[in-house]
Amino acid sequence: MFKAIVSAETLGTALDSVSVLVDECKIHLEEDGIAIRAVDPANVGMVDLSLDDAAFESYEADGGIIGVNLSRLEDIVGMADSGQLVELELDEETRKLHIQIDGLEYTLALIDPDSIRQEPDIPDLDLPAEVVIEGSDINRAVTAADMVSDHIALGVDESAETFYVEAEGDTDDVHFELDREDLIDLQAGEARSLFSLDYLKDMNKAIAKDGEVTTELGEEFPVKMHFDIAEGQGNVTFMLAPRIQSD
Repeated sequence: MFKAIVSAETLGTALDSVSVLVDECKIHLEEDGIAIRAVDPANVGMVDLSLDDAAFESYEADGGIIGVNLSRLEDIVGMADSGQLVELELDEETRKLHIQIDGLEYTLALIDPDSIRQEPDIPDLDLPAEVVIEGSDINRAVTAADMVSDHIALGVDESAETFYVEAEGDTDDVHFELDREDLIDLQAGEARSLFSLDYLKDMNKAIAKDGEVTTELGEEFPVKMHFDIAEGQGNVTFMLAPRIQSD
């Protein structure tokens, strides 16, 4: 059983956070909310999302997993104004999801969860540096780096207590630096890793510019980025594998 009512804005934000990496996913309909974990086809970017039942106007579920085409579901939810409510109900016999938005009724055919890419195990990494940064600063850094390169280095200088972003192009370079006073919080540790900018650009689309992002970094280790959605009643973790630099 699954029946829920949720604002279009909340549901759209959650779906956007996953669709930046994958086209289809499994949604776990847990008793206390929904959970999604997915990895992109290249095994480079991962997303782990939870949306508590408190984020819904009403929520009933007794467990189970459904498979959805994200772009199709996003298109349906996108037809609603941000303040409108979306009603969701699973027909377990037909394995279809009934969606109602202010008089509009849509029946979405679901995907067999077994046919969807296996969910990843998100490793529990003990990374030496942690930066809490405004979403707008991440956007500035990604936008600047995109002007010169398709790779971006994220790092922390432990002695100077600064977080920095570097991008090197054929002719131009970008260096962006924030010290402790410019950051919301900093646990300094020596860290620097190089990443594909395309992935960070996609992840950046899901990050609210006025939000806070906790970023964990190491030396040639994946980066983990965590942020809240739905006024703290949901959470998203992105993980991105580094490009290992050869000497």
